Amino acid sequence: MSRLLRRQALSIFRAALAAADPGDAVLRHLRSRDYARFRHIYVIGAGKAGASMALATERVLGRRISAGLVNVKYGNTAKLRRIELNPCGHPLPDEAGVAGAMRIAEIAAQASAGDLVLCLISGGASALLPLPAAPIALAEKQATTGLLLACGATIHEINTVRKHLSRIKGGQLARLVAPAAVESLLLSDVIGDDLDVIGSGPTAPDASTFAGALAVLEKYGLLERVPTTVRQRLDRGVRGELPETPKPGDRLFRGVRNVLVGNNRLALDAAAGRARALGFHTLVLASEIQGETREIARMHAAIAREIVAASRPVKAPACIVTGGETTVTLRGDGLGGRNQEFVLAAALEIAGLPRVVVLSAGTDGSDGPTDAAGAIADGDTLRRNPAARRYLDRNDSYRYFQPLGDLVITGPTNTNVMDVRILLIGAGK
Repeated sequence: MSRLLRRQALSIFRAALAAADPGDAVLRHLRSRDYARFRHIYVIGAGKAGASMALATERVLGRRISAGLVNVKYGNTAKLRRIELNPCGHPLPDEAGVAGAMRIAEIAAQASAGDLVLCLISGGASALLPLPAAPIALAEKQATTGLLLACGATIHEINTVRKHLSRIKGGQLARLVAPAAVESLLLSDVIGDDLDVIGSGPTAPDASTFAGALAVLEKYGLLERVPTTVRQRLDRGVRGELPETPKPGDRLFRGVRNVLVGNNRLALDAAAGRARALGFHTLVLASEIQGETREIARMHAAIAREIVAASRPVKAPACIVTGGETTVTLRGDGLGGRNQEFVLAAALEIAGLPRVVVLSAGTDGSDGPTDAAGAIADGDTLRRNPAARRYLDRNDSYRYFQPLGDLVITGPTNTNVMDVRILLIGAGK
């Protein structure tokens, strides 16, 4: 039973990945629009799905493209003719990312009235579009990003800080493009699909402030740990010595169009469709689940136990699908990511339960600093290695699952619409 459920869980996840294909989403949008009136079309952007989005853009616009450059994560590439792909670092930005961001800013600035700048933004764009504001150096921005990623801050909070340390995030890229027109195609990897949070909103009005960025650092006890230049810049902004990011209602956004072309819900709906086709009573519980990974794992395990014991909220054979993006507070020095940690924490809670399988994986194919998208476990996992608690305490989920053969490895998927979690409960007593 467990082997069959595992195969079915992987099949359901593959259906979610197929639905999240950013190339198809971009093709549908571009083919519905008329771009004949524009004199020049420039293509810029950043994100893990950048290669797929750029390839689709070339298929539709071809020679209409005057110039283009998109920053992508190392390994996420494609063969293009008109748009250059610039591989760079993620989740920590690097010098290649800065060089690409500078060239993107130059392309944006050369556009004039009558031109269109097509901006392709997907998950990972915040790290892949680094252009630190003076006097902050890249190393100082890297240190700040690392602290934020390790403390358990949400993506909304992390991007609030990022936007106020950047020259192009938080609507500031739109400033460079004006008076040319801007059309941003957005593949969402954030809870709520907030336009100003996806990729740190380079072409969207920004409601966050310098004061809000300082508040994030204070909330997580980072005020005295971030580099001095970071604290000084935020302090100057709060005092009104630096211009704020452009806000809702700013006239520069009159020529800007931000279009959401894909999100987590599309992937979850496809996963649910596949599960129903396999004969499962299926419930898409939520697409906006966030919070501490281990707590969310315990919640999912509780649902599994309830289905086994009382056939609620659905009866077996059952499939529960959820999405969103949890956070991990690092306590140890192990290797893993939020999806692998979720599955390890859940495995502890479902130990001994027959016919229960849990899978969690990132649609980008990369979970934390590992080559795995996530992991899969069942009620028998702890019997195969009883030391799960010790690995979890070290945040070392990757090394727990690797020898068991229970990592979910997809390779680069060229998409990113957050995570997909699948809970299967088979039929029988």
